[in-house]
This record gives sequence, C-alpha cells and structure tokens, in this order.
Amino acid sequence: MTDAAIATRPNNRSYASLTLRRFLKHRMGVLGAVVVVLLCFSALFAQFLAPHDPLLINTSQRFLPLFASWEFPLGTDDLGRDTLSRLLFGGQVSLMVGVVAMLATMVTGTLVGLAAGYYGGVVDNLLMRLVDTLLCFPQVFLLLVIAAFVPPTILSISLIIGLTSWMEVSRIVRAQVSTIKEMDYVQASRGYGASNWRIMLVELMPNILAPVLVAATLKVATAVLMETYISFLGYGVQPPMASWGNMLTNAQGYFDTVPFLAILPGILITLTVMGFNFLGDGLRDAFDARLKMDL
Repeated sequence: MTDAAIATRPNNRSYASLTLRRFLKHRMGVLGAVVVVLLCFSALFAQFLAPHDPLLINTSQRFLPLFASWEFPLGTDDLGRDTLSRLLFGGQVSLMVGVVAMLATMVTGTLVGLAAGYYGGVVDNLLMRLVDTLLCFPQVFLLLVIAAFVPPTILSISLIIGLTSWMEVSRIVRAQVSTIKEMDYVQASRGYGASNWRIMLVELMPNILAPVLVAATLKVATAVLMETYISFLGYGVQPPMASWGNMLTNAQGYFDTVPFLAILPGILITLTVMGFNFLGDGLRDAFDARLKMDL
C-alpha cells in the first residue's frame, strides 16, 4: 500500500469504535439488531427448539386453539401439524431465502456498480441503461414471470429474488465509486502500476462497504417480503415444506374460523421486516459522520 493511501485513511480502530458508539446510541437500531439476532437464533436452532416434527400429520388434533396444551402451545393447523414447529422451520426457510437472495443481490449490484463507476464512458452508459430498463418492470412481475418457468426450490427462489433486486445497489455503488476513484490514494495506486481489478477490489471496495452493508440489511427484509409474495401466489416454497409465505397461503381459507393460523406467520414476517429495516437505519446513521450525535 502506498504512503499516500495510508495517510488519507482513518485509523481503523478509532473509526470502528466511533461507529459502534454511534450505533448503540440509535435505540431503534439496537432494537432491530436484537430482533434480528433472536430470529436468526430461532432459525439456526429450529431443530432443537421445535417440540414436534413440522411435517408430522395427526388428523385427530386438527385446529387445536392457542395455549390448548403444553404439547401444542400455539395450536395446530388443518392437518394437525404443530404450529410452533412449523413457524420455527418456516423461519429457517424464509430467512435462508432472504440471506441467499441478499448475497446474490449484493454481489451482482456491487460488481455492476464498480465497473460502471470506475470505467465510466461507454461502459457506464451501457450498464446504467440496462439498470434503467430493468427498473421499468415491477419486481413482482419479473419474479412471477421467471418463477413460472423455474422449478421452485429454495436456491432457485433465492436466486430469482436476488437477480431481480440488484439495480438499486448498483446505482449506490456507482455513485460512491465515481467520487472515490478521483481521490489521491487511488491516483497514487494507479501511478504505481496497480491493475484496474486491484484498484477496484483493494482500494475502492473497502471505502464503499458502509453503504453496501446498509443496503444488505435492507435487502434481506425485501427478500423475505418477496418470498412471501410469491409463496402466497403459489410460486414459492412448495408444501409440505413450511415457509411463512406458504403458511399464510394455507391459512387463508380458515381465516374466519381459525385466524391465528394466518396472524402468527404475519406477525413474524412483520417483525423480520421491521427488525432488518431498523438495523439498516441504525447502521446508516452510525456510518454517517455528518450526523450530529451526543457521544
């Protein structure tokens, strides 16, 4: 690394400490982080927390109400399956889709934004016109069209969601790179003969991580919602595997008589989206050095 690069970069330890302190001052961001941690913990350890097999059918126990017994604390569904167990395993599927889709979104959007912002000119124009074209189509429409031709698996659904959600990320990255590439340490690296890929990945990427991380948290929430949409319409995760989206689909015919079958996954979807959005807001404010906070 060049002396110019070292001289223009902040002390990593002090910057990380200041960012953490700013984040801890953001109450809603901390609340969102707590919700996200609890949801991820329940998803990771669903097989240990679930009292029953989520696929086990027991027609003699159909439509048990909430808190009817210690054996089925959240009741059962139309096939006698334990609702609590299906919520836990459904969260595992929904969050897995959200995380994988977010990774696909961030990788695609970051690479496109890096290339457009760094090279500029014809490359920038071509890539940004592609982005503009894709943004003309509603995401749900793109999801349904592609999902109709692709076998519905967790991986395929995740990739479909991720590859139809990267356009906004590419614009964020492009705007950051277009500014940073003119800074002294980047020019110094170019003068020392560094390749374009090295400059993009070693010099530019570390300096755009803050907006990328914020966008990543928000994209998880978006992906969970998208999975819910397409599962509700029958194109998502297929029964008997549980996801919060197809649990809502299965419950819609019983909403008048057994409303908790739809309310419980709806609450968890809402908590997930709110948690990741609050976390993203907290990270955004923590990384924003222009924001005045009492530290």
